[in-house]
Amino acid sequence: MTVDDTTQVTQATQVTQVTHVIEGFREVYGRAPDGVWAAPGRVNLIGEHTDYNDGFVLPFALPHTTLAAVAHREDGLLRLHSGSPDVPGAVVEVRLAELAPGREAGRTDGWADYPAGVMWALREAGHPVGGADLHFASTVPHGAGLSSSAALEVATALALNEVHGLDIPPRELAVLCRHAENAYVGAPTGIMDQMASACCTAGHALFLDTRDFSQRQVPFDLAAHGLRLLVVDTRVTHAHSSGEYGQRRAGCEAGAASLGVTALRDVPYAELPSALDRLDDAEIRRLVRHVVTENERVKRTIALLADTSSVRAIGPILTESHASLRDDFRVSCAELDLVVDTALAAGALGARMTGGGFGGSAIVLADESAVRPLTAALDKAFTTAGLPAPRVFPALPSRGAHRMA
Repeated sequence: MTVDDTTQVTQATQVTQVTHVIEGFREVYGRAPDGVWAAPGRVNLIGEHTDYNDGFVLPFALPHTTLAAVAHREDGLLRLHSGSPDVPGAVVEVRLAELAPGREAGRTDGWADYPAGVMWALREAGHPVGGADLHFASTVPHGAGLSSSAALEVATALALNEVHGLDIPPRELAVLCRHAENAYVGAPTGIMDQMASACCTAGHALFLDTRDFSQRQVPFDLAAHGLRLLVVDTRVTHAHSSGEYGQRRAGCEAGAASLGVTALRDVPYAELPSALDRLDDAEIRRLVRHVVTENERVKRTIALLADTSSVRAIGPILTESHASLRDDFRVSCAELDLVVDTALAAGALGARMTGGGFGGSAIVLADESAVRPLTAALDKAFTTAGLPAPRVFPALPSRGAHRMA
C-alpha cells in the first residue's frame, strides 16, 4: 500500500468540486445558488477530550471540505439535500417555525439534523434568518474522526451568515454550531471541532484555550524538517452521540466536582498526585489523570514546535497521548492500537489516535523516507489481522471556512 495522494485536494480539484456542487444545486432546485461556501474537516495534533474540560487543544484544518451551495428563501422553509452517494437522495424539507430540539415535530433526524440544528441555533440566538435551499457535497471522510459533522455545521453557518447578511464573526459561528450539535443533535461534544473548521489558517495549527476561546496560530511546517504527518483511517466508524462519549464527559464533570474546581483544566499538573489521592473512584481517577496530563502535553508540544531544532521531539508526546487515551480514558480500540503499534515498530517517530475515539483515525509522525515502508507495514498488519486495509493520506494544515464562489 502507498500513501493515498488521490485524497489530496488541489486548487484544480476544488474548482471542479465547486462546479459540481453548483450543477447539483441546479438539478435539485431548478435555479442557481447565491454562492458556495466551504468548511474543512480537521486533525487534532494533540489535546484530546480536553475541550469539554475547559482545556487546551492544538488542531489544524485539512484540505478536505464540505461544500454548501445555498440560496435564500422568503417563505420560512428550509430545504436540505446531500450529493453524497452514502446519503439518501430525497430533499429534506422543514418549516423554520417547527424546528425544535428533541424529537418534536420539525426534527429531521439523521445527517440533516446538523444543518437544521444550525438554522435553529441561529434563530434561537435572535438572528433574523429566513428560509434557504442548501445542497451539500463533501470530501471529508465520514466516521473517520476528522469532524465531518463540524464541517457540515460550519459550512451551513457561514453560508447562512452571508446569505442573510448577519455579519457574525467566525468564533461566534463556531459557538453557535457547537450549541446546535449539543442541544439540537444531542451529541455532548466540546468546541474544538467547530473552532478548528471556522478559524484555522493554512500552514498553522490552532492553539485554542477552550475556556475563553483565545487563539494563537502556531506555524506547522513539517515538510521543512523532512517530516510527514499521516492520517490512517481505520474505516471503523464511531458516533459521538453514543453513550460511551457521554459517560466520559459525565465522569470528568464528577471528578471536577469532587476536587472542588470548575473544570479539570483547573487542576495544576504539579498537583496531580495529591488530587488523585483525594478521589476514591478508580474510573474517575483515570479520567482526571488523562485530562490533566493531556493539557500538559499540549503545552510541551507547542514549546517544541517553537524551537525548530526540536520538532522531531513531538513524536514521543504523541505516543504518550495514545497510551493515556488507551489506558486511562479508554477510548481507543483494537484497530487504532494496531496502527500505533505497527507504525512505531516500523520506525515512526510517534503515533496516536485522534478524535473522539472508539474507531476513526490515528495520526503517525514519520521521516519522509520512512513513509513507504511504514505504509506497507500497516497494510501487512491489517491483512494479517483479517481487516480491510486502512486508508492513509498526508495531513496538510489548510485554510478554515471560506467562500468559494
